[in-house]
Amino acid sequence: MRIVKTEVIATALKLLDDVGMEGLTMRKLADALNIQAPSLYWHFANKDALLEGMADALMEPVAASNPEGEAWDARLVRVASEVRDALLSRRDAARVFAGTYPLSDNVLRVGSLLISSLKQAGADDRTASWGAFTLVYFVIGFVIEEQGLGRKKEPAGQDEISLAAKFPLAAIAMREIAGANADQRFAFGLDLQIMGLKVALRLS
Repeated sequence: MRIVKTEVIATALKLLDDVGMEGLTMRKLADALNIQAPSLYWHFANKDALLEGMADALMEPVAASNPEGEAWDARLVRVASEVRDALLSRRDAARVFAGTYPLSDNVLRVGSLLISSLKQAGADDRTASWGAFTLVYFVIGFVIEEQGLGRKKEPAGQDEISLAAKFPLAAIAMREIAGANADQRFAFGLDLQIMGLKVALRLS
């Protein structure tokens, strides 16, 4: 049975939900598609290429429409929030995206939108490029931690209790992070990113 590239990516994303990043292998994907593993290499030369295809698919719903006249900072907040939603839609999706630089339609479309928003605000090429990537790094890192904190954790053992007593400020920080609403923490961090970009734009 002949398979198409989109079918491979869709199956890979479903498999990611089931087995996570560590469990996703080309052999398991081939089994899920009911084909021989070598057949996958017609579409993807290796697992890295597969991950790039998955990253592009994850970005497909992001910024599908953009209101005319939207302020540059409001657009950055909206698009960054949509990227977060896309990465939260699949298990370990942020880990799939981290470290990949796919030259693909959806990824380049979203990246170009972030860069153009900063250039609209008066940023030069370097500030716009670095600023856009820094914003994306924040979102990816936040979602990786968010999904990690969402996994069930065993009650603190004696070693952790002793460490908390030794470093009380760290214990306070962990309590504030673990007990906080993720949406509120994301909004807080995103606001800091936007404020920093505004400062950089005044200095550039």
